[in-house]
Amino acid sequence: MTKLLFAVTSADHWTLNDGTAHPTGYWAEELVEAHRVFVEAGYDIVIATPGGKAPVVDEGSLAPEVNGGQEGADRMRKYIADLQPVLDSPEILENADAADYDVVFVPGGHGPMEDLAVSASFGELLVKFLDADKVVSAVCHAPAALLPAQRSDGSWLFDGYQLTAFTNEEETQAGLADKAPWLLETRLRELGGKFSKADAWSPYVVVDRKLYTGQNPASSKPLAERIVADLG
Repeated sequence: MTKLLFAVTSADHWTLNDGTAHPTGYWAEELVEAHRVFVEAGYDIVIATPGGKAPVVDEGSLAPEVNGGQEGADRMRKYIADLQPVLDSPEILENADAADYDVVFVPGGHGPMEDLAVSASFGELLVKFLDADKVVSAVCHAPAALLPAQRSDGSWLFDGYQLTAFTNEEETQAGLADKAPWLLETRLRELGGKFSKADAWSPYVVVDRKLYTGQNPASSKPLAERIVADLG
């Protein structure tokens, strides 16, 4: 059975460039749709967060307008409610051992921009996953979690890799680009990532070796399905 580490942000805010805290967490669709695909594939899933703190959903991600209407929003809320006992008692991410897993998957929301993006321990974990030829995957803002992955010589683990993430255009349309302390697309490019993208808000998945990334919330399900298909 494939064992998957579902690494979820435990941040409940994102610190903007003026020092204010923008309420956030994980984005519902990115957690729910990917989790559903992995469950249906029969994966053994362990949810872990920084510090083992219960993650919080970004309330904006439960709005009808981002879920195709009220029915979609209600389905999203129900899935999270059913999963809540597990979410309330996550494993401690810092204690995770890459040897115990086949895949690590990180859902987004702005939360990872606050905690996983600066987590040296998570960066070290990703090095171990990749060096063991295991899948590293992240969607939307979650590729921020790739940023601290450095080798002992200081080089970035994913330098030269084809990848994608939430784009500067999408951040602008979401209304936060001018308030952001940094932009994810820009940072990934600066570190040496070979960034590509589709039209704003369109599903888009990029695979390079064992790195699997998705551009935005709509990419969550296709990304998870691609992982399942490739692992067989």
